[in-house]
Amino acid sequence: MNRLITTDKLICAFDTGLRTLFAKPHSERQHPDAAIDESPMDNQQKKHVSALMRVNHTGEVCAQALYSGQALTAQSAATSISMQQAAREETEHLAWCESRIEALGGHTSVLNPLFYAGSFAIGAVAGALGDNWSLGFLEETEKQVGAHLASHLDQLPATDEKSRRIIEQMQIDEAKHANDASIQGAAQLPAPIKFCMTKMSQLMTSTTYHI
Repeated sequence: MNRLITTDKLICAFDTGLRTLFAKPHSERQHPDAAIDESPMDNQQKKHVSALMRVNHTGEVCAQALYSGQALTAQSAATSISMQQAAREETEHLAWCESRIEALGGHTSVLNPLFYAGSFAIGAVAGALGDNWSLGFLEETEKQVGAHLASHLDQLPATDEKSRRIIEQMQIDEAKHANDASIQGAAQLPAPIKFCMTKMSQLMTSTTYHI
């Protein structure tokens, strides 16, 4: 029975990866910018905002991979379900970011498969360490993403209300995920691990901004 369950989980994880990387994401909620009119921006501004949203899109790809890996190796059904729920909500962020990138004439990062694989591996290891540590990774990831999004809000052109609405709603969702993980018993990660996570995030940001 355990083997069958493991096989089933592996198939689901593989399917999630394919959908994240190659399928068109959909949002159950209305896109946050749906009621906002497009504001005029010059080509340089559009290029910059598109690059910021590309970074955000890759960040959500990484989050999907992380949670999928954690769900695969989670020690309790409750933690696995929690990870899967967070991943479903991150899918909406993928849809919002991708739609905005397309509207600005940009493209998603060609490096997404590489970042997905790395994040999935980290998630699987985190899950295997125990549910509290896994939740700790989730909480810290969401906190770093929240700070990352805040920096993007500061970089947006003042007139780009559409991108601002998307990022602000993403901030709200990420903060909720972090709080939920804390309530469920997230362990406090050691400073060296947080430092490594920050450095990895910076690497992702610097590369996907350009490609």
